[in-house]
Amino acid sequence: MQAPRGRGLPRLWRNVHLWLGAGLFVLIVPIAISGSLLVWRDHLDALINPARYAVTAGASESLSSFVAAAGAAVGTQYQPFVVRLPEGDGWPVTVSMRESRSEGGARPRLLTVYLDPPTARVLDVVEFRSSFIGVLHRFHENLTIPEYEGRSIVGWVGVAMLTMALTGIYLWWPRNAPATRGLRWRRGPGAFSNLHHLVGFWISIPLAFVSLTGIYLGFPQQGRDLVSTIAPMTPQQRGAFAAPLMRQTHLTIDQALDAALAATPQAQATAIFMPMQQAQAWRVQTRRPEAIDTVTVMVDDRTGAAAVTAPLAGDRIAQWIRWLHEGSHAGVLWPLVVFLCGLCPPVLGVTGIVLWLQRRASRKAIARAQELPQLGAAE
Repeated sequence: MQAPRGRGLPRLWRNVHLWLGAGLFVLIVPIAISGSLLVWRDHLDALINPARYAVTAGASESLSSFVAAAGAAVGTQYQPFVVRLPEGDGWPVTVSMRESRSEGGARPRLLTVYLDPPTARVLDVVEFRSSFIGVLHRFHENLTIPEYEGRSIVGWVGVAMLTMALTGIYLWWPRNAPATRGLRWRRGPGAFSNLHHLVGFWISIPLAFVSLTGIYLGFPQQGRDLVSTIAPMTPQQRGAFAAPLMRQTHLTIDQALDAALAATPQAQATAIFMPMQQAQAWRVQTRRPEAIDTVTVMVDDRTGAAAVTAPLAGDRIAQWIRWLHEGSHAGVLWPLVVFLCGLCPPVLGVTGIVLWLQRRASRKAIARAQELPQLGAAE
């Protein structure tokens, strides 16, 4: 028999919604929860490791003091790679120290040294990739699978999440009734049905947006190619992490910082990258108090000349995509929304599976009830 007019499409989208949710439940839930926790990664890390953030009050020491203290803590086999400065009081300075040599061409180890800003006292030394936050970050990004296979899997999970969010809106929409009816609590006979419909509606649009930005991050090269078709982007530098650093520099890190700040008045430095052997220039990231975007200043190590390089339009788009996905640089409300986007999929997944099992049991009960009269007539 032909399906009643208008019922084929809802049934199709219901099946797509169901099988994506049930089939990928074991991947969606941990990816969503890890992303939710990463919204508050610094505060979570401070809660787990309070000694790492036990800073004191007072004026900050010089950058050279931080680099010297970090070098003394980890040894000569590591070189300073980047110094990150806190954008607010109560947070430590971090110096990333990169292994000078790695055996067999392996990825060089990277240690993070946490220091007290007023005293340059070492608070902790940790290999970020092996820390709780580091493992959480790697799992959310690529399921801790090396190379790009894991990142692609996470990207396809983002595609599934986007599909479920959009099909969920379609399935939520009341048939032959005002849309406001969908906002009522009683959309079904049980609490699981009502919870699934109501939570799904309120989170669907932000969840679709977070999933869409996650797709971009899951397929970075394809994403950059797409963005570059509509806005110019800076060419991507491959292998920059492992590029050799300068052993001896003409400028000290304090001199490089002074030159960068002189070129960007009223700006605050957020990170200083050590010069590479090829470029021989310090890279200083700065931000003005009222601005959100960062401005990069390249300081020539030989001459001390500073050149401000404003981000291209495509770079700004890519930066905003990452910030919006992470819930950073966006006040208080959006991080909370992104946090909820990570907590709601487990709720929707559990309630959705329960609804499916209940409907399946109901259909079987109806089928058995229909078979009883036929069996009686046959006897």
